[in-house]
Amino acid sequence: MSNPIVLIFVESRYKVNRKRMKATVAKTLDEQSVMTPVEVSVAIVGDRKMKVLNKKYRDKEETTNVLSFSLAEGKKMQMASGIVKLGDIVISYPQVIKEAVVEEVLVDEKVDELLAHGLRHLLGIHH
Repeated sequence: MSNPIVLIFVESRYKVNRKRMKATVAKTLDEQSVMTPVEVSVAIVGDRKMKVLNKKYRDKEETTNVLSFSLAEGKKMQMASGIVKLGDIVISYPQVIKEAVVEEVLVDEKVDELLAHGLRHLLGIHH
């Protein structure tokens, strides 16, 4: 199992399982056969922040559940001391709650799903 560097920022009022998030990143990297050491940052934010980011980067006036920002978009992967810095994943916690309720899944499961989805985007896998 890979041992990625996962930097996690959580707005203070949101409760997330950091250990589980790191395990989800490692599992997703393993599933995609990523052998190179990687670093990824994850931010758990509110809808207001997500709406600002969605407007700025996608020109959409609403919030969304997850956004990915690759550090290697259109260029060779950046490496520092042998570690590939993939980029940033931003997840809206209020959207996680809403979707978890509708889909009747645990909040942690929804975070896992969106985190894996965002990470696959950073790896260049698009749906």
